[in-house]
Amino acid sequence: MARLAQTAGLTDVQQEILATVRAFVDKEIIPHAQALEHADTYPADIVEGMKEMGLFGLTIPEEHGGLGESLLTYALVVEEIARGWMSVSGVINTHFIVAHMISRHGTGEQKRDLLPRMAAGEVRGAFSMSEPDLGSDVAAIKTRARRDGDEFVIDGAKMWLTNGGTSNLIALLVRTDEGREKPHQNLTTFLVEKPEGYGEVAPGLTIPGKIEKMGYKGVDTTEAVFDGYRIGADSVLGGVTGAGFAHMMDGIEVGRVNVAARACGIAIRAFELAVDYAQQRRTFGRPIAEHQAVAFKLAEMATKVEAAHLMMVNAARLKGSGARGDVEAGMAKLIASEYCAEVTQDAFRIHGGYGYSKEYEIERLMREAPFLLIGEGTSEIQKTIISRGLLREYKLKG
Repeated sequence: MARLAQTAGLTDVQQEILATVRAFVDKEIIPHAQALEHADTYPADIVEGMKEMGLFGLTIPEEHGGLGESLLTYALVVEEIARGWMSVSGVINTHFIVAHMISRHGTGEQKRDLLPRMAAGEVRGAFSMSEPDLGSDVAAIKTRARRDGDEFVIDGAKMWLTNGGTSNLIALLVRTDEGREKPHQNLTTFLVEKPEGYGEVAPGLTIPGKIEKMGYKGVDTTEAVFDGYRIGADSVLGGVTGAGFAHMMDGIEVGRVNVAARACGIAIRAFELAVDYAQQRRTFGRPIAEHQAVAFKLAEMATKVEAAHLMMVNAARLKGSGARGDVEAGMAKLIASEYCAEVTQDAFRIHGGYGYSKEYEIERLMREAPFLLIGEGTSEIQKTIISRGLLREYKLKG
C-alpha cells in the first residue's frame, strides 16, 4: 500500500509544489522546531524561506502576483507544514484567510493595492473576530465603528489575533449602525493596515503583547485595543457596510479547512513518531510493534489519519469549487481535530515515559493538538453547524 494521506488526482504542478514543501519541512522546519518552540521564538528564518518559495501568494490569482493555486493545494501545503511544526502553519493561516476574503469580496482597488504585496509576503494578514466577552457568538460583537465624514472611528477590544503583532494587515469585524433588525446584518469588515510590533502601534490602536499559551508557541497571539482609532471609508471590505458577517463566515470556512489540514499534519507526524519508536523500542525480547496491543493501536491510528485526510480533501475541493461547504468543512474540522487529539495521545502512550520528556517531539505535539479542538469553532459549534445543515437538507415535506 501507499503511505498514509496520499491524494489522488493531483496535477504535476501540485505534486511538484508538495514535494518542494515536504523537502523544506524535512530540512528547515523539523530539525529546528523543538528549540524554537521551547524558546517561544518567532521562526523568522523559516518565514523568509516561505516567502522565497512564494507560499504567501499560493492562492492569490496570478494577475495579482500570486501562484493562483486551488484551495486543495493550499490545504495540502498546510498539512505538510503542520507536520513539521503547527506554529509555522499558523503564520500563513490567517494570511490565507484574509487574502481569500479580499480576492472574493474586495473592491478592485483593494485587490490591486493589497494582493500583490500579500503575494510577496510584504503584507501579512491577521483575522480578528473574537472579543474578550465572546467567542462563537459573533452576532454579539461589541466593538463599534462610528461614521465621521469620510472616516470611521473604531472603539473596542478584540481577542485571539494570531499574528497580531507580526502582521501588518488585520481583517477586522466590528459593529456598525445599519439599523437592521437582525444583529448579524449590522456587522462590517474593515481592512486595517498597521505597523508590526507591540504597544500603541498607531494612534488609537494598541497591541498589548503576546498571550502566553500552553502550546502553539513561536507564533504570536494577541489582543487588539481600539480607542478612537480612525480609518478611511475606503478600508471597508468590498466598499459596503453591513456585509461583514457574510465575509467572515466565508473566511471561517476556509479557516476550518485549514484547521482540518493542520490536524491531519500533526496526526501524521504523531503516527510517524509512534511507528518508528515502536519498531526501535524492545520489551520481552522483541520490538513493541510486534505486541498485539501496540500493533492494534497503530492500525487504529493509521485509519483515523486516513479518514481525516480524506474528509479534509473533500471539504477543500468542495469549498474551492465555489459551492456552499459549511457542513462539509464543519465535518472535516470536527473529525480531523478530534482524531488528531486521539492519535497524538496514542503516540504519547506508545512512547511510555519518554513521551513525557521535552527531549521527545511527541511532548510538543501533546501540547499543540488540543488547540485544534477550539480554533475556528469548538467541536460543539461544528456539531451545531452540521446538524442545522442536515435538517435544512432533509427537511420533511408538507
